[in-house]
Amino acid sequence: MAQNFGNMMKQAQALQANMQKAQAEIASLEVTGESGGGMVKVTMTGKHDVKRVQIEPAVIGEDREMLEDLIAAAVNDAVKKVEQRSAEKMSGLMSGLQLPPGMKLPF
Repeated sequence: MAQNFGNMMKQAQALQANMQKAQAEIASLEVTGESGGGMVKVTMTGKHDVKRVQIEPAVIGEDREMLEDLIAAAVNDAVKKVEQRSAEKMSGLMSGLQLPPGMKLPF
């Protein structure tokens, strides 16, 4: 029993170190969300900070409401991409973890 607990503690420490590394990688991640077939692009970090908004000149003269919708759709696309990449990174960490039967994360 003590040996199992010791192994579990080692796994938890390794998981914590890997989790911190993954969180740092996610924070430095940049994704680009698009809408209107690429006419509006939003670059966002893994912390959901918008770094850049690009709008094709042809869209600027269009209907204001349509442009607002395109920007919102591009931001939402970027958020989905950040969430997807974060989930992929975290699921890779959890795959090697061997928890006792009945124990689930988060604790």
